[in-house]
Amino acid sequence: MAASKSTKWILIGGGLLLVVVIAGIIGFILLASSLGQPSVPNNSVLVLNVTGELPDYVPDDPLMEAMGVGPSQSFTGLMTQLRKAKADNRVGGVLLNINFPGIGWGKAEELRNAIKDVRSSGKPVFAYMQMGMNKDYYIATAADKIFLPPPGDLWINGFAAEAMFYKGSLDKLGVEADVIQIGPKYKNAPDQYTKTSMGEGQREVVNAILDEYLERFTEAVSESRSKSKEDFLAIMDNAPYGALQAKEIGLIDDALYPEQVHDALKARLGYKEDERLRTVPASRYKQVTSDSLGLNNGEQVAVIFASGAINTGSSSDGVFGGRVAGSDTIVKAVRDAAENTAVKAIVLRVDSPGGSALASDLMWYAIEKAKEKKPVVVSMGDVAASGGYYISANANKIVAERSSITGSIGVFMGKPVVRGMYDWLGISNEYVMRGKNAGIFRETEKWTPEERTKMEEQTNRIYFDQFIPKVAAGRNITAEHANTLGQGRVWTGTQAKENGLIDEFGGLEKAIDIAKELAQLPADKDVRRVVYPAPKPLLESLFGQNEATLTAEQKAQKALIDSLPEDARRAFRFAALLNGMKRGEAMLFLPFEINVR
Repeated sequence: MAASKSTKWILIGGGLLLVVVIAGIIGFILLASSLGQPSVPNNSVLVLNVTGELPDYVPDDPLMEAMGVGPSQSFTGLMTQLRKAKADNRVGGVLLNINFPGIGWGKAEELRNAIKDVRSSGKPVFAYMQMGMNKDYYIATAADKIFLPPPGDLWINGFAAEAMFYKGSLDKLGVEADVIQIGPKYKNAPDQYTKTSMGEGQREVVNAILDEYLERFTEAVSESRSKSKEDFLAIMDNAPYGALQAKEIGLIDDALYPEQVHDALKARLGYKEDERLRTVPASRYKQVTSDSLGLNNGEQVAVIFASGAINTGSSSDGVFGGRVAGSDTIVKAVRDAAENTAVKAIVLRVDSPGGSALASDLMWYAIEKAKEKKPVVVSMGDVAASGGYYISANANKIVAERSSITGSIGVFMGKPVVRGMYDWLGISNEYVMRGKNAGIFRETEKWTPEERTKMEEQTNRIYFDQFIPKVAAGRNITAEHANTLGQGRVWTGTQAKENGLIDEFGGLEKAIDIAKELAQLPADKDVRRVVYPAPKPLLESLFGQNEATLTAEQKAQKALIDSLPEDARRAFRFAALLNGMKRGEAMLFLPFEINVR
């Protein structure tokens, strides 16, 4: 007994000591943070790395970053850095190191516009690439100058869109997808599991997207490099080019090493020859608050990020590298913003290919109620399709880039039939049922004609009684016209505006400007952007689930997932989606994953 009491007191004492140590560390870091505000030298150059995954939004947490567990860079954070650089008189110019950014063409267009906005203040922006692919070069063409290292290459040799099909693999495994879809020509997400090649509708849409992206790309290069469209298309057909060749034909300004680019910036900014270029890395400049530069102040506008596949429950980073926009998280955020009288408008940033019909409708209803109290504006990122469009349709205004992917107004339902796999594995099973349709979710049997009729009724009800009427009401068009724009058809932002599915071209800042106008806020005054939901508290971040708290099984699963090629992770994401439908959940999902290189 004495020994157990001693152990008990040792544990209590150790716990208290641990709390004191953690509190001390936190206090030290907070003190260091308050005393160590970054200094930005006059006429310095902000260095931004445009690389990596760049998720739409990751909350900043200076304390966690100081402890070495800071979040990854986000696209919104990158845009904020550029916005601050324009307003900061100490920043003389910007150097962009562009290296395979993990963003789509919609965000690439949004980033180009932000770069141009910095240049409008008279500050030079230089772009540096070690190896320029289509998207890297597209972003770089917004800069004043473009550089490659002498051994670098420029791979602007055209556009290719990849579509993957898994039916062959499923056939070998003895798995068959039993599906129902509205708009069989265009709502072809299930085609990945039921076909081995593109159908007519998918090929039509993919070609339209490639045409749009090539047009945007050609326009950007023609404007930036003073070339006719015909000349550039001829140049593209002879790509790739080495750095010296690219310089010779005017695609870049020079072939320089990084130190030489610094010298070019020194000359542009009026440095003396013996002066060292004063650079400010993004990690340090993040600590300069927008408020200190006269930005992000005034009346509040709530910004809510709906990023990733739509599902019920809470938002998360998901599995297989895919983020999840959870209905519980988004609905609460919309309600909280609507009920806060200090918030004058709501901007919903949608970057989602869709997902669960149920979750989409829950979000739609929250937005509908919020509109009774204040304006709601949607900003579309790379993609806001199917369920992503469902939650956007009833906004007061919808803003998207020309290269954004949207529409895909349609529904499909399905289930995996694994009878062949069971036979192959030597597994047998039996069902004992009560009720005519009790076996509708059987995984070993395809739907009977009666069961299929019931599932078709469910699918039609969601499409014709919910999706189409809500699009029609939100966009002030007839249901008949909404149906002609639906049937699962995917549209680019340009096509969507022509068809009345969006209102304006632009990114998040454009959406905020429109929200200010609808809320009758002064156009010449900035607003305070307040993200909902608020970032997690420190202790929750410290002691919530992270790499250290995963079970051995979860760590093994994560290691396996991380080791897979991206195409394989993508296949598993869609397989998980199909598996989820065996519960009868309808899906509003982009027909195919857009992967344009």
